[in-house]
Amino acid sequence: MTTPLAEEIRLLIAAEGPMPVSRYMALCLGHPRHGYYITRDPLGARGDFTTAPEISQMFGELIGLWAVAAWQQMGMPDPVRVVELGPGRGTLMADALRAARLVPAFGAAARVHLVETSPVLRQAQARTLAVHEDRVSDRVSWHVRIEDVPAGPAIVLANEFFDALPVDQYVWTVTGWHERRVGLGPDGRLSFGLDPAPSRAAPALAAHLPPPAPGAVLEVMESGPARALSARLAAEGGIALAIDYGHAGGHGDTLQALKAHRFADPLADPGAADLTAHVDFARLALLGREAGLTAFGPLQQGDFLARLGLAARAERLMRDAAPEAADAIATAARRLAGTGDGEMGRLFKVLALAHPQLGPPPAFDPSEEFTR
Repeated sequence: MTTPLAEEIRLLIAAEGPMPVSRYMALCLGHPRHGYYITRDPLGARGDFTTAPEISQMFGELIGLWAVAAWQQMGMPDPVRVVELGPGRGTLMADALRAARLVPAFGAAARVHLVETSPVLRQAQARTLAVHEDRVSDRVSWHVRIEDVPAGPAIVLANEFFDALPVDQYVWTVTGWHERRVGLGPDGRLSFGLDPAPSRAAPALAAHLPPPAPGAVLEVMESGPARALSARLAAEGGIALAIDYGHAGGHGDTLQALKAHRFADPLADPGAADLTAHVDFARLALLGREAGLTAFGPLQQGDFLARLGLAARAERLMRDAAPEAADAIATAARRLAGTGDGEMGRLFKVLALAHPQLGPPPAFDPSEEFTR
């Protein structure tokens, strides 16, 4: 099988030479005609993957209560920008705002800003928020970039956003770090290869890591959105919450493709499969610290949700539900916070970036400040 985007990428490589992994990833996800996120709704059973907000309303509800507590910690600014990066179908925001109705002043102050490039998902978000009881859709704005969100104090939510940012990859050999590129193999198919010249950029990017072993892979996430977010919070005030699968720094090749809820070859179907990489939370924290923010975590998602009261919320919902629905609620809670196969509690991490005047965000302890 081939895709229209595969043909375009082959022509680009034939004309310009092998391309960095980051450019390949950016084309696969965001090409204006054939990009994965431009052409489809990837979520749910009919899509390629399922995110935490789609598993259970409990996830978004707890995040909504966290946002209210963060707003109170910020001094209850009115208005406050409630920003979500990569908001999927709008499920998390809808559930969060419903839970936040417990504090009417927050709902009155909130101005919702969704940073989304996909026209398909923008339509889904609009449909989801249009049925919200408080007519929140009247106060929703969409933006392509973080920089386009109007000035003012902000609470920023980023659930499975940073994993979709393009990454560069470098491989350690006897002659140093060499950039991994996407080129054409002898059969004309897309294939990975190494730039024959050692990279000039990689040594500085790897300086904070332990000495690499032969074949070690260094992944470096595109830093533009993290820098823009951090600069915004440092200048305007606020807190960001990043929830994603990832690690706290190190070497490793984590580039992966998902299609129909199964892992796939990242080069097989450009534009028709999701491409992601595990988030380097240490780098995300360091980018925040460079801008003058304080970083807290990363915590495991299971621990974070436990601190927010997942068990009590699940118990309440189960008490009011029919037996079969109660079983589904218990299963969803385990999937969100458990540590077994297919469960998200350990693999997913939570990092907070806060204006330095605010102190530890809700659910984080002072001892959990990132100081590396």
